[in-house]
Amino acid sequence: MNSVVTVRGLAHRYGRYPALERLDLEIRPGVTAVLGPNGAGKSTLLGLLSTGLTVQCGQIRLDELDSRRDTTRYRAALGFLPQTFTLPTNLTVAEFLTLTAWHRLVPRAERALAVRAALEAVDLLDRADTKISRLSGGMHRRVGIAQAIVNQPRLLVLDEPTVGLDPRHRRELRTLVRTLSTDRAVVVSTHLTEDVAAIADDVVVLDEGTLLFAGSLTELTGGGIEAADIDAAYDALTMGEVRR
Repeated sequence: MNSVVTVRGLAHRYGRYPALERLDLEIRPGVTAVLGPNGAGKSTLLGLLSTGLTVQCGQIRLDELDSRRDTTRYRAALGFLPQTFTLPTNLTVAEFLTLTAWHRLVPRAERALAVRAALEAVDLLDRADTKISRLSGGMHRRVGIAQAIVNQPRLLVLDEPTVGLDPRHRRELRTLVRTLSTDRAVVVSTHLTEDVAAIADDVVVLDEGTLLFAGSLTELTGGGIEAADIDAAYDALTMGEVRR
């Protein structure tokens, strides 16, 4: 399967602190989960993929687009949901998504259909004219995903999307992420191996800015797909028992 995103020699420093060390990755269509302890470089990698951080060394390509050289077109093909985000509570859901579509360079003639498609994808079409201030927390997260997909991105980056959700909303969000991954690359940063077991096709494991593993879920675990299998494989990697 052809890669959507190619990362070559990616390195990033904060002053003298190396956050990422010469990372090489191929990100395919489907869900890629990014795992690692605090300080592993997950947030830095997502920041670079989402252009929130500028590439210092190396290259990120989304299809034929270089994130540094073709920034405007790269961003137009990107969707991003940060871990914490603020929604404009004075707008309706449709008004906010229309504004986002304009910001993401969706042509005027296509915006209404783009907003409708995003609302349908997250099952909020019946809330289009509802003020965001009247939505529940779980709906807020779905609006966050709707804004990330309103431009039909090739790459969707989600930072800890299930944090703070109750079990029912977490299950619903996992199902939504799986659905959204059928025709694009979805990169999900998470601490929850239950999320990885439920949604991931591929897994990236980072520790102290170094890539410990990149491959399919079954390659990571040796065949198991349960959270306990992922925990065991992850512990073996991060405790230095295995290097792949």
